[in-house]
Amino acid sequence: MSQSTAASRYAKALFQLAQEKQLLTEVSSDLREVKVVFEENKELFQLLDSPKLEDKEKKELVSKVFASVQPIIVNAIKVLIDKKRIHEVVSVIEEFIRFANDTQGVADAIVYTTQPLTEDETQRISTAFARKVGKNTLNITNEIDPSLIGGVRLQIGNQIFDSSISHKLAGLKRALIG
Repeated sequence: MSQSTAASRYAKALFQLAQEKQLLTEVSSDLREVKVVFEENKELFQLLDSPKLEDKEKKELVSKVFASVQPIIVNAIKVLIDKKRIHEVVSVIEEFIRFANDTQGVADAIVYTTQPLTEDETQRISTAFARKVGKNTLNITNEIDPSLIGGVRLQIGNQIFDSSISHKLAGLKRALIG
């Protein structure tokens, strides 16, 4: 969730711009990648938040690092630099994705399995569970969790659907022991 109402406002402005330019899908996809870059590269985030580097240099760095993403995303990051709000970039992205998902009837889901899912399995899970949560489709991230033993555990927002063998064994143990 966003850290402030400002993050929500920036996300809404970016969302409206993406809708106007009919780039909602592309911007959503690119923002997911940008979020990963910021989350996995704390040094980049610290550099962009550093008072030792001038804003002009920060913007040049952003243009180089994110050259392959939609220009409106690069411009939005530059605005966050100008407004001294770069520390909220991940929150802005999360809010944008929430707006986009709501508009498109999509929900983000994490599917925990013991092995990577095939494309067919991913599609079948998306179709089956999207209806259960009132969405058109699910944007699935597959996480490998060997402790499941078998089966799957699915998390959509704060809902968890657990049909893993480890969950069933734990239920059986509770039933037998009391």
